[in-house]
Amino acid sequence: MQVRFTYDIVCPYAFMAASHVDALAARHGATVQWDPVLLGGIFRHHRSPDVPAASWAESKAVLGRRDVHRMAHLHGLDGLAFRDDHPLRTVNAMRLCILAPPDRRAALSLALYRAYWLDGRDIRQPAVLHELARAHGIDPHAIDAQQTKDRLRHATAAAAERGVFGVPSLQVVHEDGTAGPLHWGADRMHFVEEALSGQRVPQTAPIAPRLVERSCQVDFFHDFASPYSYLGATQIDRIATARGATVRWRPVLLGALFRTIGTPNVPLFAMSAAKQAWNARELDRWANHHAVPYAFPSTFPVRTVLALRAALVAPSITMPMYRALWAEDRDIGNPEVVAAVIGECGLDPAAVLEAAVTPSNKLVLRQNTDEAAASGVCGVPSFLVDGTHLVWGQDRLHLLDHLLAGWSPTGDAA
Repeated sequence: MQVRFTYDIVCPYAFMAASHVDALAARHGATVQWDPVLLGGIFRHHRSPDVPAASWAESKAVLGRRDVHRMAHLHGLDGLAFRDDHPLRTVNAMRLCILAPPDRRAALSLALYRAYWLDGRDIRQPAVLHELARAHGIDPHAIDAQQTKDRLRHATAAAAERGVFGVPSLQVVHEDGTAGPLHWGADRMHFVEEALSGQRVPQTAPIAPRLVERSCQVDFFHDFASPYSYLGATQIDRIATARGATVRWRPVLLGALFRTIGTPNVPLFAMSAAKQAWNARELDRWANHHAVPYAFPSTFPVRTVLALRAALVAPSITMPMYRALWAEDRDIGNPEVVAAVIGECGLDPAAVLEAAVTPSNKLVLRQNTDEAAASGVCGVPSFLVDGTHLVWGQDRLHLLDHLLAGWSPTGDAA
């Protein structure tokens, strides 16, 4: 088997994946096809912004930078740093990559990554590219050849046609030439290893218990409206219990949060068609990984305000309400369905719903939402550890586990 690894030097997450993809494949007797592309060309193919982060809410941008440094640490790249002029134009660097013969492409690509992300060198400069090209036995003047330009353009178009919408992207290609599903991101490499091995693989290596016991509190900001929030909700108590932490469940109004920070009300609808298709398969993969029931509801998006208010009154209905929407395709935007779920939990629906709509209870939901925004939350699920370390996304549960095990990233204040 072969792992097709699609990358551009401009992406730090692609550097993280590049640092481990060959060893990952070798563990399972597979090889890697290094597939250089122009990320900007991929974006333009899918009508996405050339620099997606430029339109992010400030809180998302802050978390995004922090996430890069956290993930770099876990990938053994502590020196990784953003240049002040990031992102650099990498077209000539990627032409150099496509010029490299297969047996030298990985080494050259990693040298370019180190130059950009560890050494702070300007890889737009001909002198830098010529030095690296000669060090790897490549004629640097071939960068400007029309054939080289065409090869990179065609490789980019072919990747986009395969459904690649970002980097790093990885696919397992079988002996018969058929390709498995697309995996996007350095944090999905365990899915690649699962495809190679046929066995469940943890997202990261287990973390040892903390040496000094202390009580940790996790504020769990969530909304029934998000499938990722559902997946996170199925795992948070397990992780916290294993680390001796307590969880404070904090329902929020995700739509109100988005309006506060300036994010599309339904981010899924703002994605390209390719990313939406990947997202649908990705949710299934994570549900299988966590071994939880899941089915995308026919009523999405769902108005969840009444269900959230009810969960504040009766926290025991929280997981049944999540399952009703995300496993049983029940419309919890319908007050009758909310009442039914409450009743199934052995509670009096009328009493719970009466308490849910009192001004004081409504205020708690608004305050949770305001406090989430003030803490830097830009989406759900989000996990705030001891009021200091903020983690966003159920695909970052491994970071939460690290933090609860005693990891404290340098300069990582919320």
